[in-house]
Amino acid sequence: MKITDLLTKDTILLNLQSQSKEAVIDELIEKLHTAGKLSDKKGYKEAILARESQSTTGIGEGIAIPHAKTNAVSEPAIAFGRSTDGIDYESLDGQNAHLFFMIAAYEGANNDHLATLSRLSSFLMDPNFRSKLQSATTEKEILDAIDAKEKEMEKEDAPTSSSSKQKILAVTACPTGIAHTYMAADALKAKAKEMDVYLKVETNGSSGIKNALTKEDIDEAHAIIVAADKQVEMERFNGKHVIQVPVAQGIRKPQQLIQQALDQDAPVYKSNGETKGVDNKKAASPGGRSGFYKHLMSGVSNMLPFVVGGGILIAISFIFGINAADPKDPSYHPIAEALSTIGGGNAFALMIPVLAGFIAMSIADRPGFAPGMVGGFMAATGGAGFLGGLIAGFLAGYLVLGLKKLFSSLPQSLEGIKPVLLYPLFGILLTGLIMMFIVIEPVKALNDALTLWLKGMGTGNLVFLGLILGGMMAVDMGGPINKAAFTFGIAMIDAGNFAPHAAIMAGGMVPPLGLALSTTLFKKKYTKAEREAGKTNYIMGASFITEGAIPFAAADPGRVIPAAVIGSAVAGALSMVFGIGLPAPHGGAFVIPIVNGNPLLYVLAILIGSIVTAFIAGILKKEVQEDKKELAA
Repeated sequence: MKITDLLTKDTILLNLQSQSKEAVIDELIEKLHTAGKLSDKKGYKEAILARESQSTTGIGEGIAIPHAKTNAVSEPAIAFGRSTDGIDYESLDGQNAHLFFMIAAYEGANNDHLATLSRLSSFLMDPNFRSKLQSATTEKEILDAIDAKEKEMEKEDAPTSSSSKQKILAVTACPTGIAHTYMAADALKAKAKEMDVYLKVETNGSSGIKNALTKEDIDEAHAIIVAADKQVEMERFNGKHVIQVPVAQGIRKPQQLIQQALDQDAPVYKSNGETKGVDNKKAASPGGRSGFYKHLMSGVSNMLPFVVGGGILIAISFIFGINAADPKDPSYHPIAEALSTIGGGNAFALMIPVLAGFIAMSIADRPGFAPGMVGGFMAATGGAGFLGGLIAGFLAGYLVLGLKKLFSSLPQSLEGIKPVLLYPLFGILLTGLIMMFIVIEPVKALNDALTLWLKGMGTGNLVFLGLILGGMMAVDMGGPINKAAFTFGIAMIDAGNFAPHAAIMAGGMVPPLGLALSTTLFKKKYTKAEREAGKTNYIMGASFITEGAIPFAAADPGRVIPAAVIGSAVAGALSMVFGIGLPAPHGGAFVIPIVNGNPLLYVLAILIGSIVTAFIAGILKKEVQEDKKELAA
């Protein structure tokens, strides 16, 4: 598929009227909507703004590529806009943007569509191509320039050939996989050609892995550049010099990265986490992950679908009666039993093994996964619960790292049997023995004591617990403290105590809802951009996405964070006062009807907390003087 199949005359704006980032987004969205490319203009804008909240799509060099992949798109399309004077788009280089390509991809877009959209991103790295777009006087000239560039690039798809004997490889990847992945790839390829260096780039984009690196490529490689913002397969690079950087550096600093690769000024990647010949401070850990928090979040994020799906199914079964899943109870209903069996007996049963497996995999790559899963399963069936699963994950991960180090001296001829025999055999054995004879019984006793303590808490203590948990959700809004409270709530659900997580979800919903309400009630205290963000925060708050409040907190932390923490703490305490239990760990407003207790009282707790945040923030913040410059910000 050609780019001009997606970019047509009716989606081109040669003279943008906008003077601000928000305005140019609105103008391009309106162009797509008028051309019949969007089924839900509002939904598409929300998706665009959500992407911008992660990081700006103003990549520098006068270019911005706002993009979204959403069901609000009825037909994949590209809108092009040009501003002669330039617009402050918060670009990475701090300069105004002149060329804007808005990419609209729908959720069901096939690989051809995604590859086409991504190809456009790479074209923009060519300054001559950008110059042609800036000087074009008609829509036809824009389309002709793109057609000519496509024909030119068809001849350059092969890896950069060179008289140099040094072979450099690269891998590029970004979370969205539409723009930055391919721009980094093409920036590296263009600079390699200029430097007369052989370079092959593997892209990990939305349409899958393209130009995959082979074992022969890796064996012959002088060094490897991994420019990625998501995990890529690293085990294959064992023993090679590997440079690991964010994908943006692949776009901004291709020459520096290639020169670093040529000089072999990079750690030798070792699957056991060691490096040699370089400063260890420069070395990245396996898979680009490091630290307790990142390993924990790898486990929690992969476990969450099992918890959410299973928890909601269990909660729905309670509609038939608290004991309706029990065949011996008078309220028994077969549908309740089916829901409870699927949600609790199966999805929930996998929760802890998945948690442990992915923690271990984050630490030791794929060889850690099987020992982690087995250790987690033993924790779940042995009564050690969530805490036992955490221990199993870290135990298995670091045991496998130790095994890799231990087996590193074996002959090269045995390299092939390590991942299929030695690591799983000894990893599972050692993890299992330690879990069975050392970990499970003490942790089970601790879990039982904690459960009894929570059940024996008086009303006053429960309210205090709700106050603390609710407040923790707003301290860093998605950071380690927030995740610590959330993780505790999941552990309590696993132990059969649903009250703590009800307080946690109430506390997590309050910051975005409270600040959205504050922008509505105290308009003079917020800029136009903040008031627009407030509208989105109503949706994010209702969906239990605490991170929606981060832009407000970043702009004015001294006033916003205290207001959010107080409101969240109030909501958490009231949830405990009202005796609410939440068997589903996520879902926001969508799971309120299935809480244990009175749903209306739960809504009241969240509303009161949101009102408290709204008024404290509105009172503390100073009135904004919105001149033209501020409105454009």
